[in-house]
Amino acid sequence: MLRQRKHLSLALIAVILLTLFAGTTSTPTRAQDAKPLVFGAYATPLEEPWPNVIHQALTAAQEAGEIEYKYIDNIGYTGDMESVLRKAADEDAPALIIGDGFGNEEATRAVAADYPNIAFAFGSELGPTEPNFSVFDNWIHEPAYLCGLIAGKITKSNIVGVVAAMPIPEVNRLVNAFEQGALEANPDVKIRVTYINSFFDPATAKEAALAQIDAGADVLYAERFGVIEAAQERKVLVFGNMSDQNELAPDNVVTGPVWSMKPTVEYLLKQIKAGAYVAQDLKDFSMMAKGGSSLAPLHSFETSLPKEVVDLVKAKEAEIMAGKFRVEINEKAPAESETVPSK
Repeated sequence: MLRQRKHLSLALIAVILLTLFAGTTSTPTRAQDAKPLVFGAYATPLEEPWPNVIHQALTAAQEAGEIEYKYIDNIGYTGDMESVLRKAADEDAPALIIGDGFGNEEATRAVAADYPNIAFAFGSELGPTEPNFSVFDNWIHEPAYLCGLIAGKITKSNIVGVVAAMPIPEVNRLVNAFEQGALEANPDVKIRVTYINSFFDPATAKEAALAQIDAGADVLYAERFGVIEAAQERKVLVFGNMSDQNELAPDNVVTGPVWSMKPTVEYLLKQIKAGAYVAQDLKDFSMMAKGGSSLAPLHSFETSLPKEVVDLVKAKEAEIMAGKFRVEINEKAPAESETVPSK
């Protein structure tokens, strides 16, 4: 009987010690509630498609009863991100903090390092950092390539304009993939690229688009918000970006690369709920094969475009999905491009 009591006492002590030290691990491994809290931190306003894609995925998860969700947008790049993240970490203690990093790289990583028991996942052109900082990006170069195929086939002037944010890797790979497709479809096409030196400046983007139309472009790629408005005014065809933007100008928006954060969010939540979060590059979850990117519907253009163009795009899309064709990842700035000052 005494021996049994000793065994019970030792077992009880072990349980107490495990309980006391369970929260001291440097890795976010705590098993979360049925509805873990997710905090979104966005540098630009949600009107801008990039953070909106993340926001929509998290909103859907909240509506499905999977998470509780709080967010702040339009934080900017002037140093406010760090204070926002620290306040959220201290006051809300979320299971996951997620957002668009890039211009706030130092701030997001500094805060993550000080809160190792919180999972962080941010858009970034850099790599993950152990134990809790994962990275993702909008790897939508594959559908951007498909848009280029269409652009090369439908241009009549052989001049296609691209208005993009700035010559950084995650933007350049979309521009270059679009150009790759256009040149494969039409070796005579000329691609004019204008960077507006801002992630969100619709007025400057519109002006840049109008200038390209004046220079002969009859097809545009609206990598930034504001270009579609110019295309509608001048009655030229245009490709959207990030989401299906056909409703903004149904007679002008042919299609566009679509980014979905649903696969990424689902994977992150699965890790968190299992108490097994691992810092990693989440790139694959934004690729077409995993449903993270796609070509927006053609809507009325399904029938108005030449059948051979639609067939070409669908055939290439099938090859990409089957792993039989890879779109080149080229993150260098195009040789022929210009940068206009943002207002």
